[in-house]
Amino acid sequence: MNELRLSKRLEAVASNILEKSVLADIGSDHAYLPCYAFLKGYITNAIAGEINEGPYRSAVEQVAKSDLQEVIEVRKGNGLEVIAPNEVDCITIAGMGGTLITTILEEGKSKLQGVRRLILQPNIGAINIRRWLMDHGWQIVSETILEEDGKIYEILVADRGKPQANYSNLEAGLLLGPFLLKEKNQTFIKKWTHEKQHWLAILSNLEKAEMTNENSERKRELEQKISIVEEVLNE
Repeated sequence: MNELRLSKRLEAVASNILEKSVLADIGSDHAYLPCYAFLKGYITNAIAGEINEGPYRSAVEQVAKSDLQEVIEVRKGNGLEVIAPNEVDCITIAGMGGTLITTILEEGKSKLQGVRRLILQPNIGAINIRRWLMDHGWQIVSETILEEDGKIYEILVADRGKPQANYSNLEAGLLLGPFLLKEKNQTFIKKWTHEKQHWLAILSNLEKAEMTNENSERKRELEQKISIVEEVLNE
């Protein structure tokens, strides 16, 4: 992977970037994504944000190596603190857990002024992101699920708009994704078949354990998820 050739996962993220936009790539690592997006003509400028010193240095070196210092600025900082309100119109956050991505969005809410599109690729916990988007005036406009190197990834693309419009069945939509649910491709079926088996194993252990309030709540939550997934897979 380099600035001219991304992984399948990051290529899918890049393909959703708004044309001729100013991009902020948060948790940019080697800054491959913003470099690629500029060289492909998707964006006019970018900010690559990175909190850790090692990846920050890698990003600075990559931008210099690609001779893109004039158009891509690497900034060190936590989450959205690397950008100012109205500075960018498209944000990518890829390769983190859904809870962390949600925290970054929540803590950086004031920086989202002027942003028209969010492209979010959680490794796990996409439900947390969907909930946050729905509660904060963002509408999911497309979703992708893909497998790469034995791992399954979901990519959520959200624009400012009426969020509820997507969800005919709220709980299923939040858990499985309104678009992915409609498409139900092989990767989707593989992911949720595996998740269901994993939850059934946890449930079986819980049933053998002492039934505390916490265990009872967890059991109810798992049963609800299993029921949602079974219904969708059996349709």
